[in-house]
Amino acid sequence: MIELETRNHKIINAVIEKADKVCPGALALIGIYGSFERGDFCESSDLDLLIVINDERGWQLSCTFIQDDLDVGHDIYCTSWESLRKNALYNDPNIAKLLDSKIVYCSDEKYMNRLEELKEQARQKISQPLSWEDYLKAENSLKEAEHFYSQAMTAEQLPDVFEQAGYAIYHMQNAVALLNKKYFRYGVNRAYEELEQMENKLEGFCQSIENVISGGSCEEVQTALTALLRETVNVFKKAKQSLFAEKKPPTAETLRGTYEEMYSNWHNKMHTAAKENNRHLAFMSMTSLSAMFAEIKSETEIGEYNVFENYYPQDLEKTAQAFDSLINGYLKEYQKTGLQAERYRDIDEFTEKYSGRK
Repeated sequence: MIELETRNHKIINAVIEKADKVCPGALALIGIYGSFERGDFCESSDLDLLIVINDERGWQLSCTFIQDDLDVGHDIYCTSWESLRKNALYNDPNIAKLLDSKIVYCSDEKYMNRLEELKEQARQKISQPLSWEDYLKAENSLKEAEHFYSQAMTAEQLPDVFEQAGYAIYHMQNAVALLNKKYFRYGVNRAYEELEQMENKLEGFCQSIENVISGGSCEEVQTALTALLRETVNVFKKAKQSLFAEKKPPTAETLRGTYEEMYSNWHNKMHTAAKENNRHLAFMSMTSLSAMFAEIKSETEIGEYNVFENYYPQDLEKTAQAFDSLINGYLKEYQKTGLQAERYRDIDEFTEKYSGRK
C-alpha cells in the first residue's frame, strides 16, 4: 500500500505544481476524503480530493484520467467556495467532502479558517434536533423522488423504467438521510450499511430497494417502486405528526383572516359549481382549501380537516353544503382565540369602520 500512498502524493504534488504555473493564487487548499481518509482503501481505490479554488482560473486544474497499471480511473474535480457554502447549508446529505476532508495542502491559513467555519456551520445544522425547516428540506428530496416515480410508472420499456426508478431511489435515500439529520460518509458501496443505521425509515428499507432493482419486468419494478415510495411517504407522515405535536397552540394573530379568506376564495365557487354541475371547479376549489389547511397546520396546532371526506363527485350540492359546514366548523378555531369572523351588514357599514368614520 506504500505504492498507493506514493501515487497519491504524486497526484497532489502535480496539482500544486500545475496551479503555480497556470493559475497562481487560484488554489486555496487540497484535502483527502473517501476511502484514503477513512483508511478502508484497497488497490483499486481512486483518490478522492477536495480541491478548493478561489476563482475561475482554478477550473484549469480539473482533469480525468485512467491509470493503466492499476486499471483505476481518477477524476480530479475542483470545488468553489460557493459550492462549499451550499454544502454547509445541509440541503443535501452528500457533503462528506466538506465534513471529512483531511487537509494536506493550504496556500494560506485564512483558507483553513474559512473552511473550518463552513464545517462548523454544517456540524451545527446536523447536530440539532429535527425542525420544521429540516423536515421541509427532506420533503423536497421526497418530492423529487415522487417526480421520477411518476416517470417510471408511465415508462413502457424496462430500461426506461429502471432509469427513472434509479433517480427516484437516489432522491428517496437522500430524503431519508435528511429526515434523520445524517450525511453519507462511506459512499455508494456502503450506502445500505449507513441507511440501515438510520432510525426514521421503513423497516426493511434496503430490501425494498433490492426488490425494485431486481425486477425482471416493467410491472415488477413498478410494483416494487410503488411499495417503496408508499412506505417512505408513511415514514414522513409519522415524522410530520411528531413535529406537529410540538407546534404552538393557535392565537388570534396566527389565525386572523383565515376563515374570511376561505369564505372569500371558495364559498361562491362551490355553490356555482353545484348550480352548473362543474365538477372541475368544485374539485380544484376543495384542493385549494386542503392546501390552505395544510399551510395553517404547518405553523400552528389546529384540528384535523380532511377536506376530501366531504367531496361527493356525483352530488355537488351536497359537496357545497359540506364545504360550508367544514369552514364553519373551522370558526371554532377562531373562538378558541377570542376571534370572531369579520362580517358587515353591507358595504357602507364596512367602509365606515374601515375608513375610521365610525
